[in-house]
This record gives sequence, C-alpha cells and structure tokens, in this order.
Amino acid sequence: MKLFLIASLLSCANAATRTFNWTTGWGLQDVDGMGERPVITCNGEWPWPDVRVNKGDQVEIYLTNGFNGTTNTSLHVHGLFQRGSTQMDGPPGVTQCPITPGNTFLYNFTVDENAGAYWYHSHSDGQYEDGFRGAFIIDDGENNENYPYEYDEEVVLTIGEWYDRTIDDLIPDFMSLFNPTGAEPIPQNLILNNTMNLTWEVKPDTTYLLRLINIGGFVSQYFWIEDHEMTVVEIDGITTEKNTTDMLYITVAQRYTVLVHTKNDTSRNYAIMQKFDDTMLDVIPSELELNATSTLAYDTSLGAANESFVDSLDDFLDDFYLVPYEKQELLGDPDYVITVDVAMDNLLSGINYAFFNNITYTAPKVPTLMTVLSGGDDVTNAQIYGSNTNTFVLEKDEIVDIVLNNLDTGSHPFHLHGHVFQTIIRDRAYDDAIGEVPHPYDDSDHAAFPEYPMVRDTLYVHPQSNFVIRFKADNPGVWFFHCHIEWHLLQGLAITLIEDPVAIQSNPTQQLTDSSKQVCEAAGMSYQGNAAGNTTDFLNLMGENIQEKTIPPGFTKKGIIAMTFSCLAGVLGLITLSVYGLMEEPHVEEKVIEDFRLDPREIIEDESSETNTAENTAEKIGA
Repeated sequence: MKLFLIASLLSCANAATRTFNWTTGWGLQDVDGMGERPVITCNGEWPWPDVRVNKGDQVEIYLTNGFNGTTNTSLHVHGLFQRGSTQMDGPPGVTQCPITPGNTFLYNFTVDENAGAYWYHSHSDGQYEDGFRGAFIIDDGENNENYPYEYDEEVVLTIGEWYDRTIDDLIPDFMSLFNPTGAEPIPQNLILNNTMNLTWEVKPDTTYLLRLINIGGFVSQYFWIEDHEMTVVEIDGITTEKNTTDMLYITVAQRYTVLVHTKNDTSRNYAIMQKFDDTMLDVIPSELELNATSTLAYDTSLGAANESFVDSLDDFLDDFYLVPYEKQELLGDPDYVITVDVAMDNLLSGINYAFFNNITYTAPKVPTLMTVLSGGDDVTNAQIYGSNTNTFVLEKDEIVDIVLNNLDTGSHPFHLHGHVFQTIIRDRAYDDAIGEVPHPYDDSDHAAFPEYPMVRDTLYVHPQSNFVIRFKADNPGVWFFHCHIEWHLLQGLAITLIEDPVAIQSNPTQQLTDSSKQVCEAAGMSYQGNAAGNTTDFLNLMGENIQEKTIPPGFTKKGIIAMTFSCLAGVLGLITLSVYGLMEEPHVEEKVIEDFRLDPREIIEDESSETNTAENTAEKIGA
C-alpha cells in the first residue's frame, strides 16, 4: 500500500465554513493482514477521512448514530480549546448527552487554535479503537504559508495498535472478576496509516514536514527511520525550537511534527520502524511481534526495506526539554493546587478500577455542563456536580497546578481538555522490581523549574513517579482531565474541571443548542438539574450515580484473586459433579479429574465462543 501526499483543501486564506455529514456504521476490514473483523465505518467506508481546515474556519460536523441496537456514540476533536463552545467538546456525561441510534448531533465550532496536527475520535466506550478516528490538520494561511519553518512537502502518518476483536468483545473480559489485576488486553499488531507494511515514496534531497499522530488507545511506541534524522518542530499543536533526534517516544494521543530531509542517493530503501513499549504489557505473548516495519522508498523497484535494529531504546528524545518557538516564561506561583493520587484497585465485585484520590469517575445523571447552566447561584459549589465525578471548580484566571502522583507501577499518558499546559516537573521512574516504592511529589525536593517550560496537552508520567503541570484558567468551560489509555478511562481514571462557571452561565455562545437538547431527550436524560437530576434542591444528591462499594478492610489483592478463583472453581466443581452424576458413562472419575485440570474460563469459552462470535459479528455488520 502506498502513501499519498496530502493536498490542501484550501483555495484562499479567508475563513470558510467546512461542513461534514458523517454516519457511523459497521463494516468488515482486514487491517493488518490477519483477517477481516468488524470496524466502525463513516458513511459506509473505512478508514475515516482526514480533515484539513484553516485557522479561523467554522466547522460543522453532523454526526449521525447509524448503529443498530443500543450503541451510543460521540465525537471529540482532540486538542481543540472550544473557547465559548464547551458543549462541542464531546465527552458524554461531561459536556453532552450520548448520541443514541438514529439521532444526530451538530458539532459547530470555530477553529482558533495554532496551526498543527490534531485528531478526532469517538469519546464513547473505547470506540475509537475500532476505527472511529482520523487526523485533523490546521493550516495557517494558504498551503500553511505562515508556518515558521520551510519545507517542500507534507505527509501525515498516524500510528496505533490493532486488536483482532472489537472493543465490545474485549470489555467483558477486561472489566471482569476473571481479570482482578486489571491486565489490559494485548494488541496483535502495530499499524501505520491504518495498515501494515506501508510504503512511503520520497524524492531525493527533499525536506518533508512529517506529522506523526498516535491515534491508538493503549501502547506508547518508539518510532525511528533507519539512517535518517528527525528534527522536531511541533508537539501537540505547539511550535517548538528545532531539536534533532534519531528516535521518538510517542504515547497515545500525542503528536509530533518533524522535518525529515532525504538523501541524494536513491540506491536503497530504508526501514520505518515502530516498536511496542513492552513495559506496558502485563504479559508478552510468544507470537507477538514487538517491531513493525514499513518502507521509506527512494526506488520502489528495490522492494521493501528490511527490519532496522537499534542498540538502545534509551536514546529517544525527552520532550520535557523542548522549548516553545514563541517562548512563554513560567507562569507565576499557583493560586490553586490540585493534588491527585493515581491508583488501581478492586471494588466489591472483584473488578479492577482506576482511581484519582480513591474515586473512580462515575458519570452523573445530568451532564456536568448542563448542571452548570441550570445551577443558578450554586454553580461554584463542587458538591452539586456529584460525589463520583471528581470535580474541581476553578476561578477566573487562576494559575492552577495539577500535581499528579502515580502510585501505580505502570506509565500513563494524561490529557487535559480545553488547554495546553506548562510541564514544570516530571520525575524519573521508580522501579518496584528493585525495591523502589512510589515517590509522590515533594515541593522541597525537586530540580529548578524551567525558565521556558515545555508546553503540550498530553503528558506521560513514569511508573511510581510524579509530574507537575501548570496552566491559567482563562477558558471558561467544563474540561475533562483523564488518562488517554482507553482501558484506564473505562476503569474511571478521570477528573472534571469546571472553569469560571459564572462566566459559562452568562455567555450566550455557551447556552445549549437545540441539537444538544434533542440528543438528551432522545437519550431519556435531563439537561437540567444537579448530578442526581434534582432541579429544586441542587445540594440534594439523593439517587445520584455512585461507584460500587469498596472491599472490606483486610483483603489484599492476592486474597481477592485467590477468593475469586477458589469460589469459581467450587461452583464449577459442583456443576461438573452434578452433570456427571446424571451421566451413565464408564470411567467417570477420570473425566472429572481431567476437567478440573482445565482453567474454568476455558470450559466456559469452549462451550460458548463459537455461538457468541457468530452472533456478535452478525449484529455488528447488521446481518
């Protein structure tokens, strides 16, 4: 498969209205050469289209839910600030109601962000891992003529991972008492521009502006091009001073724009390499290929490039030291410090959840923005937004620090909606394998803050480590802050920031559109009231959605696992004995013993997997 250069859709520098009509659906696609599986389509086609607009354009996206059954959907354009248009941001339960089957939501907003690489995706139930995602590129002037760096041609490469099953099929196994450790499903492959073994044809002695976007939902990736340097000039829509490297480390949702200058010699082709960050995988299956190879082709007649190896993966660029092109000095001391501790633990069902400060995010009955708009004088009281939405209310123009302490042994990429932020601290990893314990941020024990901090909207934290980010609350709205590993968001790793709620109420452009109201009505949800839907007493949260109960003190995670499988084995043992007790077969004792040697989950899967697979596939493609 060949990569074609992206041509600008703009014919003039004047702002224009860009209208898109998209309907979701299901189709079948062989993405990685491992066989067809259901994918989410756009107007019956896949992949979803990349979008290219100019700074200042008005964008109208009519998104229709074309799914059968009860599958809801939504849309978020990642990295856009949505100034004055919070309800267009996309997360259901936060800024809108979910779009139910047969209904349409109009996302209508002005593009006022920096020129650069962004992307869009569903913000519902991990859907974008099934293919509901695409690049969203913002130009500054005709053919990006106002970009500060010179280049000859532009290319967009999206990277991600791919599963052989849909998210709907994977979630029941993931959010299950059979998975008490919360081990994430392992992808089967890494993909580049929605395929494998891509060929990017290049010209000699040419400077390419290469936009790299990780549109995956789980693994971070190492990325390099054999024997070619990459000069970073932009991250997450923020133009930077030039910084040249041989390798990038890109978490999900991050974007890097780099300059790549090709050689004069066309006598060979070179490998484009992606590699799993395998430290994020609980297990590494023997059949899993950790590297994926594509081809930078100077001459296609020479065939595909061979796999390229590196001596060390420790030499990737550390984004902490990138300096914005338009330098912004470190913001002043914070007016408000939000300290959050990240942990993964089990609740009473035995299912593993993710927590900020012992709260796993649970969506309210009324989307939080709508509580703001209907909350009257109570809007500055965080209580009305619910006990399990982890809500913090910010005052106008406050300088805010988020101090994040990672008590987990894994790394996590965190994304802030509505803002970019300064990164002023990112501590090293602390390795539990050598006896190190979590290291929360200590204000008295840190390096000097940078004079001109790195700025972006998605940042990773090291295992058992911490970071500190800083921003100015100058964008009134309701903004999600969450881990961008979709499995962890499903587990509840999110908080809600309500920024200057009084200004939200008084701004005419923030008032609910008819489309917002109609989508709520179709979903059977109120667009007025507190988190519990109470419209008379906003401090009364009776009947709100809350997380399930905690496990009684004294139970350890090992104890939970042992109890879960002991109970399951006991139940299945009784069932097996009953079945065999009704059978008149010889050597029944040997059959019982043989069945007990099986993993209980294998017994269940053997009996039902064939039927379930056929039924799930038929439902997804509308058969």
